[in-house]
Amino acid sequence: MKKSLLFLFVLFSVVKANAQSYMGYIPDNYAGVQGVLFNPASIVDSRFKTDVNIFSTSSSLNNDFYGISLFDLSKSSYDANKDGVRTPSKNNGAIVYSDVMGPSFMFNIAPKHSVALYTRARAVVNATNINGDLYNQIKDGLDDANDFNINVGSPNAAGHTWAEVGASYAAVLWQSKQHFLKGGLTAKYLVGGINSYAKGDNVTSAFNQTNNPLSSTLTTTGTLTVGSSQDFITGDEDVKFDRNSKGYGADLGLIYEWRPDYESYDLSKAKAVDNNFRDLNKYKLRFGLSVTDLGSINYKNSKIDTYNINGIVSQKDIDDADNLGDFLTQHYGTPVTVYKTVKASLPTVLHLDADWNMYKKFYLNLNGNLSLVDKSALGKTSSQNTVILTPRYETRWFTFSLPINYMEYSGMQVGTGLRFGPMFVGSSSLITNWLSKESKAADVYFGFKVPVYEKKFKDKDGDGVIDKEDECPTIAGPAENKGCPWPDTDKDGVFDKDDKCKKVAGPVENKGCPWGDADKDTVLDNEDECPKIAGPVENKGCPWPDTDGDGVLDKDDKCPNEKGLASDGGCPENDADKDGVSDKEDACPTVFGLASNKGCPEVTKEVLKELKVQARSVFFVTGKAVLQSADKGQTDGRLDAIKEILKNYPNAKFSIEGHTDSLGNAKANQKLSEARAKVVMDALIAKGVNPANLSYKGFGSSKPVASNKTAKGRAANRRTEVIHVGTVHEGKL
Repeated sequence: MKKSLLFLFVLFSVVKANAQSYMGYIPDNYAGVQGVLFNPASIVDSRFKTDVNIFSTSSSLNNDFYGISLFDLSKSSYDANKDGVRTPSKNNGAIVYSDVMGPSFMFNIAPKHSVALYTRARAVVNATNINGDLYNQIKDGLDDANDFNINVGSPNAAGHTWAEVGASYAAVLWQSKQHFLKGGLTAKYLVGGINSYAKGDNVTSAFNQTNNPLSSTLTTTGTLTVGSSQDFITGDEDVKFDRNSKGYGADLGLIYEWRPDYESYDLSKAKAVDNNFRDLNKYKLRFGLSVTDLGSINYKNSKIDTYNINGIVSQKDIDDADNLGDFLTQHYGTPVTVYKTVKASLPTVLHLDADWNMYKKFYLNLNGNLSLVDKSALGKTSSQNTVILTPRYETRWFTFSLPINYMEYSGMQVGTGLRFGPMFVGSSSLITNWLSKESKAADVYFGFKVPVYEKKFKDKDGDGVIDKEDECPTIAGPAENKGCPWPDTDKDGVFDKDDKCKKVAGPVENKGCPWGDADKDTVLDNEDECPKIAGPVENKGCPWPDTDGDGVLDKDDKCPNEKGLASDGGCPENDADKDGVSDKEDACPTVFGLASNKGCPEVTKEVLKELKVQARSVFFVTGKAVLQSADKGQTDGRLDAIKEILKNYPNAKFSIEGHTDSLGNAKANQKLSEARAKVVMDALIAKGVNPANLSYKGFGSSKPVASNKTAKGRAANRRTEVIHVGTVHEGKL
């Protein structure tokens, strides 16, 4: 029983609650559902699609009275009672805290909205104004105590255990360029466990040691109030949760982020692969403000005993007592007892948080916790004030942190924390415990979860269609065709989706179809002004008229408005071609011409243009100076058209010029262009063109008319041209 008598004094001296859980882990951007315990706004715009906690716990013990070497406790030579270092004062305190988080989850229901649901069991015990000198005297019982007379003062202790179910909602409240603000709220349903407390008022304690330890006396004065929702002091009742003791609580939080590079995360410019940048931490600085544990639990029919402890007891009285309640009643009289509903407030805390993204994945966090509870009040549990500086290296699957913290009672501590995907573990005092021989604090946290991260989607071909939706993930293609390139069956540069003749090559202007020649006059319909009536090239596909009806077509009639003989070019005698130049002066007496050109016609720009059109439609076997036989009819038609044009200018000198693209050897291209030009010239001579009026020349790839970087450009550069180089008069050029 002598140990039971000391229950209140021990309770006063061993506990000082700290309601900060998971120290060093909470600032992590990947803390997930654990972050809601510190600031409910943390779950929105997070790096998670969802985060499921399987089990996690955080426990701590701190004091300012007794320091030991924790890493020496396992050694047989180490005696904690003897080797520990005591620092007694009039207001010593300590810490014991436990937090168990059961199945819980958070989930992003929309880009700017998130919810969380968690289960949690907690235990908090507080003590203030504890006289360490008194504890030093009675720690081993009164048998070994020396005489003392101590003014204990007004010691105060309170313990509280409860369970809670929390539902959180968070949303993005405001976003404007580099400024980003989000807020969150948690509503909690509380189920009470134990709510016990003890408080002394003007307590003194004096001990007189005699030769017979059993007759030694302990004299005390003052009053003592003891209250509890469950009577486990005077009886053997088990500690349990009380379903009749219920309450409600709330947490509130805001988080502001400064995002100087906000333009890099402009959603209007985001591609599907970016997933709206949800996988990225976008801030340079983050500031958080929250208030947690607002609310209380009502304990019905709680018993409160107030004792007047003015009296004297001996060691024998202590040894003979069965329990503490009977001992107090027997030696200090019947207490004043009341039964009433007690409102047990939660340990409300104000949290301030600042997080700096120093460089890439390196962060520095400063966190402060300020208790908002009157610690001297009867039955109040509270949190001690702390400041924590935590540098950390953080990635999606790994975090290493080094929390450096100062606590109101246990002083400076240094710890470490690790997160490996689904598992996290750490301690805010581990390094101090390892190095110090008088550690006054110890804590540990660990947990297992199932994290589902937001991430950038894969797009191997970079076409803006993510791989899981891309039917051609390794070949770029438009989104309209499910990430696959549009086909071009006839290779004419017109995609099948736009090509009206998918299997026959044709120009873009005709929707991928070749131009037709309905009247078979060798003038394609797109250039034929009389597409249904055959006509010569020179007259744009229309038949020549015969205005004077003399049987000589106007194009050949030198006197189109006056009948004449065909032998005289449709003109009367003396001026057969009726061009105003007499036959004897007319260098071209059978061809209507200009007086300024000695009766010969002048080669016009229109004629040269037509020559260019016809010459470019003369095709060769690839890489050879051989006219294509597969298209012989068309080739002959083009050569006939050129012949018909040239014969109208008997005194004009023309040069057949060959050109190639830039592919292949330059010398070979030069020879090929010359050979092809000669083949065309020889074919025209064979068709009756005066060889004296023709010459040829090759230029290789030296005179491109389009870019050789594209297939279309190279095709344009592979050409044959007929160039007018002068006029022959009386055998002279």
